[in-house]
Amino acid sequence: MKFQFRDHYRLVDKHAFMSASQYHWLNYDEEKLRDRFTTAMAAALGTRKHAVAKELIEMGIKLPDTGQTLNSYVNDCIGYRMQSEIVLYYSDNCFGTTDAIDFRINPRTRKMRLRIFDLKTGTTKASPKQLWIYIALFCLEYEVDINEIEVDARIYQNDVIHEFEIDPLDILEVMAKIKRNDSIIDEAREEAQL
Repeated sequence: MKFQFRDHYRLVDKHAFMSASQYHWLNYDEEKLRDRFTTAMAAALGTRKHAVAKELIEMGIKLPDTGQTLNSYVNDCIGYRMQSEIVLYYSDNCFGTTDAIDFRINPRTRKMRLRIFDLKTGTTKASPKQLWIYIALFCLEYEVDINEIEVDARIYQNDVIHEFEIDPLDILEVMAKIKRNDSIIDEAREEAQL
């Protein structure tokens, strides 16, 4: 007779905080356990905020102008008619999902302008390098010359909007690294299959 396991259908594709595969919690004292749990809950809240922002942007529903991070981000994305959660793809080894993106002509300068905005819900200071990668992926995927466009790159975090000057040389360097590393990974994959 076959043993009958209980069906925990509501837990499919979910992970417990104290899971067997993440066994390090066995070594935590109470303070570290609480700290790690708080961090995990903050990450889950961040995921929910991104989902809410995407929904509001898609529906064009602006939030009160309070200066809070989420409100500023949503309102700016709607004001600039940006699209939310767009995947930029170079290869299966290198792709990423932008929080918000737009590419259209700047009516003042008559140049194409790329806007990429990133919503950060945590407190760790964000690096502009994530934006560099998105810009590089965009240029690679759509064969756009970084020297021929304007870029508006922002990170929204802790009720502050960080606007970054983008040096095309930084983007060209990231593009070169993406291409080189993609080849290295492909070679390693082929060697592993031999």
